[in-house]
Amino acid sequence: MSYESNPILDKLPKHLKQFIKPQNYEEYTAINQAVWRYVMRKNVDYLSQVAHTSYVDGLKKTGISIDHIPNMYGMNRILKEIGWAAVAVDGFIPPSAFMEFQAYNVLVIASDIRQLENIEYTPAPDIIHEGAGHAPIIANPEYAEYLRRFGEIGCKAISSAKDYELYNAVRHLSIIKEANGTPQDEIDEAEKHIEHLQQNMGEPSEMALIRNLHWWTVEYGLIGTVDNPKIYGAGLLSSIGESAWCMTDKVKKIPYSIEAARTEFDITKPQPQLFVTPDFAFLSQVLEDFANTMAVRTGGLSGIKKLIGSQALGTIELSTGLQISGEFSNVIENDGKPIYIQTTGGTALAYREKELVGHSIAHHKDGFGSPIGKLKGINIAIEDMGPRDLKAYKIYEGEQIALEFEGGITVEGTIITGTRNLMGKIILITFENCTVTHNDQVLFQPEWGLYHMAVGQHIVSAYNGPADLNSFDLITHKVTGSTIKSKKDETRAQLELLYEQIRHFREGKNTTISRNKVFQALKKYHPKDWLLSVELYELAKQDNNLEFQQEILDHLEHIKRDNPKVGHLIDDGLQLADANLVS
Repeated sequence: MSYESNPILDKLPKHLKQFIKPQNYEEYTAINQAVWRYVMRKNVDYLSQVAHTSYVDGLKKTGISIDHIPNMYGMNRILKEIGWAAVAVDGFIPPSAFMEFQAYNVLVIASDIRQLENIEYTPAPDIIHEGAGHAPIIANPEYAEYLRRFGEIGCKAISSAKDYELYNAVRHLSIIKEANGTPQDEIDEAEKHIEHLQQNMGEPSEMALIRNLHWWTVEYGLIGTVDNPKIYGAGLLSSIGESAWCMTDKVKKIPYSIEAARTEFDITKPQPQLFVTPDFAFLSQVLEDFANTMAVRTGGLSGIKKLIGSQALGTIELSTGLQISGEFSNVIENDGKPIYIQTTGGTALAYREKELVGHSIAHHKDGFGSPIGKLKGINIAIEDMGPRDLKAYKIYEGEQIALEFEGGITVEGTIITGTRNLMGKIILITFENCTVTHNDQVLFQPEWGLYHMAVGQHIVSAYNGPADLNSFDLITHKVTGSTIKSKKDETRAQLELLYEQIRHFREGKNTTISRNKVFQALKKYHPKDWLLSVELYELAKQDNNLEFQQEILDHLEHIKRDNPKVGHLIDDGLQLADANLVS
């Protein structure tokens, strides 16, 4: 096992464990640690005024330090007190997997950290966003339950085939944007590809809509009143630029409602508007309202059509409780109702999320088809027939019978047996020498073997994924380095060493280091680096070394003139040092 487990992680199914990777804490450099410290000091200083009260309290409860990148398996010892756990994952993971982790009370954390050049914002998931943004708020019980419930509902949302294509394109862009030295034309090409996909998505899928809800709450949510909102969204809590920007009048504040599901977002730009929920409980109310529109609760013809459009593994549940899992390829409809469904490839049948004996993907390796609905001219549905009714209508072992369904589906063959559910209702009838037709179209022939007819008057539910997780091989992910690590040259290694020396000095590990010598080496060999100079200024300020302070300030002014983009970052760092914010 590549990670330290605990009782919460032990409950994760195998297909989620495949995304977990070691954090490899020793790979964080002193520059990485300095980036974490700068962002956290800046955030805590500012967010203590504008974030929901749960944020600052949650930092303490979840074991997140301002000075050190968190060791998430150390975090786990504290998180378990509130019933949660954390794991390192491989950058972007599929949205349904991300949400399913939440359903198991597991926070997924991308263990990479943004480069110094992207200190304010990175398009790639990183530990600042995940650890410092998401983790503190889950210490609030009402919000934690919302997050868990969101995961439970969200992982059942049906995606479209285009969603999968867009996910892969966004993952690729985030990796190359965060990588050092990626040619701009490669980034431009990837961005154009995403733009083209976004403009041609068609009607948004359930996953696209619920992802919008996730974005406007979990990532970019505000709480309180429109006139006096506080921040709770992780995207805002982890962005030192947007957390300030969102509090200005330039960002429109809108009362949160289910309309947020239809509001698109662009991850590459600051958000022009944000939604404000009155409290965390209201988030759950909107989530349930949205869930009422999903196929997992509505089923029907639209549900099966969503599954066909997804071109992915999904499940329908019939009114008898029989669950059919596979890739749905076709539906025959009549009067707005499904009258025959068909899957392609390996299909499994289940009841109450447990595979039926003899109905695995090995038994239905070429797909599964079945009529849905009532028999023509008979008021009582098969599922509602008792043993006497079944015998009266010759739906009985050994009988040669032709069952004609409303809509024109006919099943003709010899009945071998029936399978019943726990309530005694018949859910499956098995035929031999069976022919299934729709008008003149043959849907099943005797030479194909036994025919298993599902019994169900209605499709009551349709959702992403299998009914029984053990029915399918879901281990398809290979863990890779989600960010492209730049090759470390001698100059970079030397800069890391200087950062490490100052870190050791500040922490009291080695107080014999000459800070002046470090500063001279920094000016000579790394004249563009600004963060270490800010850290040196902070130490000089603590020692009240006025001459050294001024020398550093003069150097930082040169950097600001040469690179105005980092001017506000330098000023913010100096302001923190002047305020003597000692963490």
